[in-house]
Amino acid sequence: MPQDLRIVFMGTPDFAVPTLQILVENGYQVVAVITAPDKPAGRGQKLQQSPVKEYAVSQSIPVLQPANLKAESFLEELRSYKANLQIIVAFRMLPEVVWAMPELGSFNIHGSLLPQYRGAAPINWAIINGEKETGVTSFFLKHEIDTGDMLFQERVPILEEDDFGTVYEKLKHEGARLALRTVRAIEQGQVQAQPQQHAEGHKHAPKIYKETCEINWNQPAVQIRNFIRGLSPYPAAWTRLQDKTFKIFKTEVLPDAAYDLAPGELKTDNKTYLHVQTAEGALAILDLQMEGKKRMQLADFLRGFNFTV
Repeated sequence: MPQDLRIVFMGTPDFAVPTLQILVENGYQVVAVITAPDKPAGRGQKLQQSPVKEYAVSQSIPVLQPANLKAESFLEELRSYKANLQIIVAFRMLPEVVWAMPELGSFNIHGSLLPQYRGAAPINWAIINGEKETGVTSFFLKHEIDTGDMLFQERVPILEEDDFGTVYEKLKHEGARLALRTVRAIEQGQVQAQPQQHAEGHKHAPKIYKETCEINWNQPAVQIRNFIRGLSPYPAAWTRLQDKTFKIFKTEVLPDAAYDLAPGELKTDNKTYLHVQTAEGALAILDLQMEGKKRMQLADFLRGFNFTV
């Protein structure tokens, strides 16, 4: 017998919006949305709503923005909505008192093919590691992060020209479709959750920090290109070239470049190309941003800046 669903949705960034939208557009009863508190942003430091809050408000869905997920006042308000299912997309870690609340459970949409790439940055790390495919997984929450019983998965290819930005867009919408499929299965009582297989050698996806985005030119060109792709356009791989900091967004491998240069040294005509030697081969830089300047294609950048070689 189909369940009469009362859903609480939890999410913050734009990655979560298509999932909330697909639930609303398919007639599901989203009784409340939980998202991050408004944050000051921009030059005027005006309070800015999360993308999820903006969409929820446009649909007249009640919004909760707790600073503390264990606060009794928040838990009391959450219980008052009498939700029997919670859906989480790109939100922070939940205490058990929250994820265990609804009788049908709480499920998460994760941007990888679990159990691979558990953690905060699964899309980035799949590309950095040169994977040819990734995907999205729906799974029930439990204590350890990203380890709960799996419901469904969808695979998505990573193309040679893809970077973090393009794969993020693909998974954002694939995740929404997967959430709808998962909700329909739960609604019809047709869910068979499978425990994750915990094998040695699973790759992880830890949070990425600015200092871990520095390019190491003592690696092969192919590996560096994947590193740059996995961080483009955000947070962006960076390097120091001639005492200036550059963000690098797009490169091309030159496997047959035979320069008598040390890794990190440059070859350029200051008009049409900028090549950097690596441990194996060289990289052509195609798209970059110098500190204090805007992002530019290489030819445009070289019109106003000369490298000393």
